[in-house]
Amino acid sequence: MNENKAAAYRLGYITLAILAVLTIIEFFAAIYLGSLVFLFIIAIIKAAVIIQNFMHISRLWREENH
Repeated sequence: MNENKAAAYRLGYITLAILAVLTIIEFFAAIYLGSLVFLFIIAIIKAAVIIQNFMHISRLWREENH
């Protein structure tokens, strides 16, 4: 497996782990805290993780290297 493909898989696994942990926290927060604000904050964090790792929106602010 080439290095780029391995790095992509690694990023995917790390993102999956982060989202799984946040989902577990979200589940227990919904059951025990019942705070809509806390759930909204977790949802924003999860969206940011997905956008940063898969949507490549950060490329908009990078300088081009030609």
